[in-house]
Amino acid sequence: MRRVAFLIRFALVVAASSGIETALGDPIYVDQGPTWTAEDRADYYTRDQGSRLINLTWLRALKAKDGQAFLSDGLTRYGFLPNPDNKANLPVGLHTTGPAESPMVGITCSACHTRQVEVGGKTYRIDGGPAFMDFQEFLSDLDKAVGDATASETAFAAFAAAVSEPATPSAADVAALRQRVDAWHRRVHAFVTGTLPPVGWGPGRLDAIGIIFNRISGTDVGPPPDFLIPENMKIGDAPVRYPFLWNSPMQNQTDWAGFVLNGNRVFALARNTGQALAFGNFEPRRSFGPFFNYANSINFDGLKRLEELLLKMGPPKWPSDWPIDSKLAKDGQKIFERQCSKGCHEKKEVRALRDLFVTTWVTPVQNVGTDTRQFDELGWRVKTGALKGAGIPLIARHLEEEDYAVHMMFSAVAGAILDNKLYLGSDVGPGDGFGSSLPPNAQKAPSTSLSLSPAPVKASIAPPSSAQPPNQPESLTIEPGTLLERTLNRGEYEARVLEGIWAAAPYLHNGSVPTLAELLVPPAKRMSQFKVGARYDIKNVGLDVTQEGPTRPVTDCNDLNSGNSRCGHDYGTRLSDDEKKALLEYLKTL
Repeated sequence: MRRVAFLIRFALVVAASSGIETALGDPIYVDQGPTWTAEDRADYYTRDQGSRLINLTWLRALKAKDGQAFLSDGLTRYGFLPNPDNKANLPVGLHTTGPAESPMVGITCSACHTRQVEVGGKTYRIDGGPAFMDFQEFLSDLDKAVGDATASETAFAAFAAAVSEPATPSAADVAALRQRVDAWHRRVHAFVTGTLPPVGWGPGRLDAIGIIFNRISGTDVGPPPDFLIPENMKIGDAPVRYPFLWNSPMQNQTDWAGFVLNGNRVFALARNTGQALAFGNFEPRRSFGPFFNYANSINFDGLKRLEELLLKMGPPKWPSDWPIDSKLAKDGQKIFERQCSKGCHEKKEVRALRDLFVTTWVTPVQNVGTDTRQFDELGWRVKTGALKGAGIPLIARHLEEEDYAVHMMFSAVAGAILDNKLYLGSDVGPGDGFGSSLPPNAQKAPSTSLSLSPAPVKASIAPPSSAQPPNQPESLTIEPGTLLERTLNRGEYEARVLEGIWAAAPYLHNGSVPTLAELLVPPAKRMSQFKVGARYDIKNVGLDVTQEGPTRPVTDCNDLNSGNSRCGHDYGTRLSDDEKKALLEYLKTL
């Protein structure tokens, strides 16, 4: 009953919200060190990593829910940030790629990892910071917009005319376009309905693990013509706040659950390949005997360049026009060193994993009593389809007919990298985005194969239970028998060095605490809901909880597996009020 009541309340407050409050004025770029230049920023905003989302001419021809062009506001209604230098009217993090006659729209790191906050009527841009973008609403609306365009012959004729401007399409052109659009939409609609939860993640959060697992196991390894395995896809109900990217190359393990090794060029490439597969084209097939072809659209040179940019990106400095009490901050430093740093957030150097020539920082992964939902996703089991039997000795174990989705992801990542390094030439065709590279002689799949009527995200849909699944283990060993073997435990998450932490609200891995001041309150007394948006509270260091915008309800410690629990990390909650003020002042300086 507690879970049902929470979801009803969650749905009501989300439905009542008018939109994401984002600052749209000319931004002041926060100081992120001398090595981070305007040229680097422009590169970071548009660097192609191999994502292929949708054909640009299609996107321009689509209509939003209000009847305006889908791109009319540059997608700022979803919390994307304007990029005036983008000639296609695409925001920060979206870019065009491919041949000039048929450009594709791709998504890159900066879409989810660029922040803009508002203080005193001024806007401040923080590169690498967690975005306030609502990716779920964007993807759901994109699915619906294409569904509306294909809902009738009349609607599609108008869409085809817009795509073909200034030429007038022939009947054959319209039929060929319809075949391509239907192929794209069958896959995207299956992914959207199989992944997006009935109650949204909200701005600033994403179930990245669920998205990657569902893309690889649900849309890329099934039988032709659509390559879908719908039953592999599971609702992504473990959202996390977008992490900040500055100093991320220095971690020796990463991802919120710490299950991704990090700290050298190979591990960095693997980390970035995994997220690139989420919105790229991936067409794995057995070639002969035990060998597999891992054809993909990943731009490995782009991934390498993005990692170089992250090495240049420094943590954001507290803006000079915001007040700070230096004496109080010094007092706070003593409290931090006594209460917070040792064993958790200290900058402790260590040689990179399996690389004696690179120094990284120890990234502890530990249980501090926070929400446990993400661990359930790491236990997802799926049919491996076209990747059955795939594996790479010492790196990725051979996949069984049914296996863990996380093993499937590692196999896909390792295979894609090996394919590139050995110059096997396993590139995919240009396709139309989201992996829909329709062969020239492919026949249109029957309309009964999957409904083309998009299912809107409604709170009335029965959500998955927040209770811990039966027989769910408390630990999971991934990649057993390989050099990458390690064990994950329920409720454990990474504890990062806190440089720039003032710019990363809301806090905890699931974004369930709005400010650093609130994090110093005992969990039972923390806010049960708060507003999410760009207005910042520099006194309490975090979100202005009274701003207009979507409301985020959260659960207490009685519902630790809800995906939205504010429980845990009760360190510093017993400090005096004066000690808390001093600690907050010091955290502003990091």
